[in-house]
Amino acid sequence: MTDSTSRREALKQAAFGGAALLALPLPVTAAATAATPRRLKVVVFGGHPDDPETMAGGTIARFASLGHDVVCLYLTRGEAGIAGRTHDEAARIRTEEAAAACAALGARPRFAGQVDGATEVAAARYAETRAILEEETPDLLITHWPVDTHRDHRAASLLAYDAWLALGRRFDLYCGEVLTGDQTQQFAPTHWVDVTSFLEKKRAACFAHASQDPADMWAHHDQMQRFRGREAGFGAAEAFSLHPRSRRAGDLC
Repeated sequence: MTDSTSRREALKQAAFGGAALLALPLPVTAAATAATPRRLKVVVFGGHPDDPETMAGGTIARFASLGHDVVCLYLTRGEAGIAGRTHDEAARIRTEEAAAACAALGARPRFAGQVDGATEVAAARYAETRAILEEETPDLLITHWPVDTHRDHRAASLLAYDAWLALGRRFDLYCGEVLTGDQTQQFAPTHWVDVTSFLEKKRAACFAHASQDPADMWAHHDQMQRFRGREAGFGAAEAFSLHPRSRRAGDLC
């Protein structure tokens, strides 16, 4: 489709049309709509507490509201993220904030065990990430876009990508954006999720991160989600890029 209106309508229909394929605009088939909806496992993998929430908070809340199992996987506990605090103090505070944010969204927090500002992309770390995702068995994984100014974001993206390959591409791999233009660079979305009805939950999750200047955080990300909403014809949207070799990528036209 080349007409922008028909493209928007197709996105809306894809986003809402299938009982088993709910929040993301994944392909909808006759078999899928006729089948009994099943509970999906969604993992959103970010570098620090607040990254899954800002990147995909509305999408997380949308999946959770429909009864799906959503995990916010944090590569670190944000140890270097509070000025004047030791790593242990910051980790405790930000772990508590992440738990509150997940509660607001209806998700479950999990931590991958690396340290903020000292993340590693190495054989042992690849194995750790692969083991976590093999245990979680997601139907889809959302992580950082790999071209990002923050090295922890890049590390999460590369670790996720390696695990996806090692596990036989058995789940769909999406990348999202955080602070586009500042951190996320050259982002090229393929999918948009209508999060208009979930902005209050996303806002509550962002403001749970009280140590991170949430008002400023929200102002920047609200601009992003309003812009993505205009792109897709929604009030507000979150945008993602689907890896073309994901299971469902060939069925999207």
